[in-house]
Amino acid sequence: MSRQKIIITLSLKDQKFLEQLLSKGTAPARTIRRAQILLNSNRKGKKQYTAEELADLLSTKKQTVSRVLKEYEVSGIECIYRKKRKTPPVESKITGEVEAHVIAMACHNPPEGYCRWTLRLLSERMVQMNYIDKISHTTVGKILKENSLKPHLVEEWCIPKEQSADFAACMEDVLEVYSRPYDERFPVVCMDEKPLQLLADARQGRRKKNGALIQDSEYVRNGTCSIFLFTEPLAGFRHAKALEHRTKTDWAKQMKWLADEVYPNAEKIIMVCDNLNTHDKSSFYETFPPAEALRLAKRFEFHYTPKHGSWLDIAEIELSALSKQCLGKRRIDNLEDLNSELEKWHTDRNAMQKGVDWQFTTDDARIKLKHLYPIVTF
Repeated sequence: MSRQKIIITLSLKDQKFLEQLLSKGTAPARTIRRAQILLNSNRKGKKQYTAEELADLLSTKKQTVSRVLKEYEVSGIECIYRKKRKTPPVESKITGEVEAHVIAMACHNPPEGYCRWTLRLLSERMVQMNYIDKISHTTVGKILKENSLKPHLVEEWCIPKEQSADFAACMEDVLEVYSRPYDERFPVVCMDEKPLQLLADARQGRRKKNGALIQDSEYVRNGTCSIFLFTEPLAGFRHAKALEHRTKTDWAKQMKWLADEVYPNAEKIIMVCDNLNTHDKSSFYETFPPAEALRLAKRFEFHYTPKHGSWLDIAEIELSALSKQCLGKRRIDNLEDLNSELEKWHTDRNAMQKGVDWQFTTDDARIKLKHLYPIVTF
């Protein structure tokens, strides 16, 4: 076996290039290894090695050292890079017609028995429909991505896409109410309801050392209830109470409590709510004697949000805060405990005087929601 020292002569330019390459350390491992071989074989280096010694030093093979030195003599510094293989172009089976079939299929409803399209389902159906003999789900994914298609998503809308004079009329009515200045004689009150399931733990949970709650995924159903929430945005007031049902009678009694206990001195209570069939003056007549029903009906001035316009009800904001701050993911199994928690929540929130600064005006609506307004020609 030859023990001859291996020596090459690197130009100053090549030497500096290799040294900078190694100092950065960002090149591929193969490139770095070849650069080390060239630098350690340089005639101007401090020490010369045999092929075996250099291979041991760099944890590689003797044949690799010899091959790198020979390639350097032929192609120069470019030998440290991996050569691109010259392969003949392969004609793709994914033609424009195949892409069109994938797009058309993704833009239609999924087959019966499936809730949505998946990449694998699309690739399988493409083969079943004889559009192509074979196509991978990754290829289908690339086609969808290139065409900005997302058939797996389900988008919801709360504002109509087409003209709706009814929506515009109810929206502007509510926005006009929100633009009124604060007047304790005519308080503006928003109300909404939230159904809730009463749940009990099947087994007692516990907390870990890091504070996380561990609870059994199994639970016991204890029925349902409905949370009535009232809020006066300009006064920073809200009140939440859970009842077993949400019938017309339940709603009427809550309205009587609002009129007689909360706003006994108000000349008229301006009420904003959705158009649920229980939110009507007829509920007073189904619950109280005619004289009492008429008295209560005169105390209120109702303004209804449009269908699909629950976002116009400020009580929705308070319900969202209630869900996050008070209810969360915990389990409450009875009305008494639930109402105790609700009372503590709204009492604390009222003490902090958290109000709602409504910014969306009628002028904004006529610009941003212009498509809702019918086109009137004179």
